[in-house]
Amino acid sequence: MRTLAKEVSQHIGKEITVQGWVHRIRELGGISFVLLRDRSGLIQLVFQGSPDIGHEYVISASGKVEASDKAEGGAEIHVSSIEVLAKAEQDLPIPVNQDPSQLSIEAILDNRLISLRNPKIRSIFQMQSGLVKYFADYLRSKDFTEIKTSKLISSGTEGGTGLFEVNYFDNKVYLAQSPQFYKQAMVASGLERVFEIGMAYRAEKHDTPRHLNEYVSMDVEMGFIESEHELMDLEEGILSYIFEETAKNHADILNLWGATVPDPDKVSKIPRIPYDEAKKIASDRAGKKLFELNPEAERVLCDWAAEEAGIEAVFVHSFPRRARPFYTYPDGRSTKSFDLLFRGLEITTGGRRINDYNMLKEVLPHFGLTEEGLGGYMDIFKYGCPPHGGFAIGLERLTQKILGLANVKEASLFPRDRKRVTP
Repeated sequence: MRTLAKEVSQHIGKEITVQGWVHRIRELGGISFVLLRDRSGLIQLVFQGSPDIGHEYVISASGKVEASDKAEGGAEIHVSSIEVLAKAEQDLPIPVNQDPSQLSIEAILDNRLISLRNPKIRSIFQMQSGLVKYFADYLRSKDFTEIKTSKLISSGTEGGTGLFEVNYFDNKVYLAQSPQFYKQAMVASGLERVFEIGMAYRAEKHDTPRHLNEYVSMDVEMGFIESEHELMDLEEGILSYIFEETAKNHADILNLWGATVPDPDKVSKIPRIPYDEAKKIASDRAGKKLFELNPEAERVLCDWAAEEAGIEAVFVHSFPRRARPFYTYPDGRSTKSFDLLFRGLEITTGGRRINDYNMLKEVLPHFGLTEEGLGGYMDIFKYGCPPHGGFAIGLERLTQKILGLANVKEASLFPRDRKRVTP
């Protein structure tokens, strides 16, 4: 029976079998020390002489476990037999067993199928898997239903801009920017509270460390709300739980990256400031007039929040109409909407939605839209939809900011940008 690397120290004095990849080989005085890598970590194998293996060979090794203060995990295996399960060419395009900080982002992504074998790089996605789980677990505990919606749509959710066009038999369809229409339909169906974790697409010609054209969106929609502040309350609960579970279950990964998560108790203290006040604070601290919440303003505001509330996060609400999608609930010249900035980056956009059919009809012309052009979307409201709202958290951006990654593409398994469509 196979034993994982992290379990080897529990079998001192016993004969066991481990399987994995040859991570590193070191020969010393007729003895070879081989680090074996599996999904759980590394374990040291001790061979008499030089085994006929190379880096990244996949092997099965059996032997007796002995305690060792110098070995990974406090134990090592003195190998009595070995089987090569798969050989590996030795001209690896990048080293798997070195610190990835020595590699450029281009080298890492150009060789993605190999770079993911690096334990530190792979740890990003082990932690990210946890973030998805904690997000879903928290919402299920609040009686939310998970949904899965189509990513092929007939029209855009935000006015038809930034869409990837797809040939669909004899028609043109688009890749979904978000599951917005479907979330609202499911609220109106009677589910009331729904969430989705799925891909979203933006055909925007960015080439920055903060943008992806395909990303994972963690979406929430909730019915029978009175204001957008209820949504901020919900997001605080989600993030507090995510940070608590991440600190508890992924301390090793946080340490590996020299990273921390905010104190879960501080999440409820995240400041909430109107858009105009946010611009003033950012302008005053930057020493120049800022006309919008650009990346510099986002960084400045998070620094301000850290000083004011002890957490590098701030909710900015009451965005102007021109800066929000057509379905956002108006509030005079502003809207009942918000962004959450975290460690200098916007990770969430959300707000209350228009649920009144006639109100929605009135705003469509101002956005160059027609009822007919939206297909069956208007039926959601024509036949009764409760007051509701929602938000979305970008999974890659949240991962990036927790671990302190320089580029959001590092937090995407197979990133898609203007020049990258492989692997």
